[in-house]
Amino acid sequence: MNENKWYEIKIELKDIKPIIWRSFVVDSNILLPDFHKIIQTIMGWTNSHLHQFSKNDIIFSEPDEEGFIESINYKKIRLCEILKTEGDSIIYEYDFGDGWEHDIQLIKIKTDIESKYPLCIGGERCCPPEDCGGPPGYEDLLKVLKNPNKKEYKEMIEWIGYNFDSEKIDITGINKKLKKNDFGCIDLD
Repeated sequence: MNENKWYEIKIELKDIKPIIWRSFVVDSNILLPDFHKIIQTIMGWTNSHLHQFSKNDIIFSEPDEEGFIESINYKKIRLCEILKTEGDSIIYEYDFGDGWEHDIQLIKIKTDIESKYPLCIGGERCCPPEDCGGPPGYEDLLKVLKNPNKKEYKEMIEWIGYNFDSEKIDITGINKKLKKNDFGCIDLD
C-alpha cells in the first residue's frame, strides 16, 4: 500500500522583524507550481510578480525564455523531490524587484492526515502590501502607519487601498481559500 505523506511546513519571511510566518500541511507529492500557489494564498500575496525556488544554488522556476537565469523547469518537479527529510529547507523568492525571500523548512513528515486540501495550522502577522519596497520599504511603511498625524499617513492609507493591520492574520479565511480552484491563488496567466 502506497502511504500518502503530508509535510508540515514552516515558512518565514526573511529580513522582517517581528517575524511574519505560517505553518501549514501539504501533500508531499504536490508540484512546485501548485506549491507556489499555496504559498501565495497562505502568505497573502497576490501572484503579481515572478517567483522561484532555490536549494543549494540550484534554481527551480518557470522556463526563462530570454535565458537570463539558468534554472530547472519546475513544472514537473514535486515538493518531495527537493524536500526529502525533516529539517530540509529551500528558499522561495517572490517579486524580484522588492526581493521578498522566504525560508521554507520541512518540520515533520506526517501520515495521519486525511484531507484533500492543504491546511494552514498557525502563523503570525499580516503579509506586507505588494510593491511596498521590500523589507526596508515595509519598515518605513510601518513607521508611517504608527503616526496618523503625519502627512504621509493619509497618502499611505490611500495607496494601500484597504484597512491594513500588520498584526492580523485570518487562518480561517486562508483555509477557505485553500479549498478553492488553484488553492485560492489569483491566476494571472
